[in-house]
Amino acid sequence: MDAQKVDMYLLMNNKYFEEHQLNAIREKLLSLDEDQWNRLQFTQYKDPTTALLISIFAGAYGIDRFYIGDTGMGVGKLLTCGGLGIWAIVDWFLIQGATKEKNVEKFFNALM
Repeated sequence: MDAQKVDMYLLMNNKYFEEHQLNAIREKLLSLDEDQWNRLQFTQYKDPTTALLISIFAGAYGIDRFYIGDTGMGVGKLLTCGGLGIWAIVDWFLIQGATKEKNVEKFFNALM
């Protein structure tokens, strides 16, 4: 894949991934063929800022975990009312990293 195209992709999508994962993503993008590249263009990522806002306002009901695709943890938070509020508060600090991890999983799954 063209290096300029890869740099443009990373510039537009770097907020969806952790900083330390960008080099691995760049290397993977450089090795893609045109068919995989086209498939990757249609991949939708979850916004970490949106996940944080959902966590602050509705985290006690597990909606933030449902948003990023952690259905099991979402049900757990829903049934325990956010771990009596403690789990909900802890998730304010963890949800952005969890969202970025899910985005990386989605990135690599889109290439398989």
